Amino acid sequence: MTESAELEIRDDEYRVRYNSETQTVTFQGELQLNGMEEYAPIVMLLDKVVNQEPSVLTLDLRKLEFLNSSGINVLLSLVIKVRNKQTIQLVVEGSETVSWQSRSLNNIRRLMPTAQLNIA
Repeated sequence: MTESAELEIRDDEYRVRYNSETQTVTFQGELQLNGMEEYAPIVMLLDKVVNQEPSVLTLDLRKLEFLNSSGINVLLSLVIKVRNKQTIQLVVEGSETVSWQSRSLNNIRRLMPTAQLNIA
């Protein structure tokens, strides 16, 4: 696993990258890490992003083919952190053709009603 100055974590199976110019975190591949300890580097990246307090934060999940329950918990805890800041508009880009997204992304709106969900 490597982390570069541009805030990227990658492995053979996945990639999580933050682009500060577009204020977008892009998730790609399959995230099926074992437990919160293995998700810690991703949580640290997401915490850095939230602490920068971008005016709009976009989560691009369209190319994230699989996310296990620990990963879903990471996403939902990110939503709570963004909601608690009260200064960040959250936009989530998803794909209705990815089965876990159509089932799980609506929970984001329950946690943060002001979040904008774009699932196409």
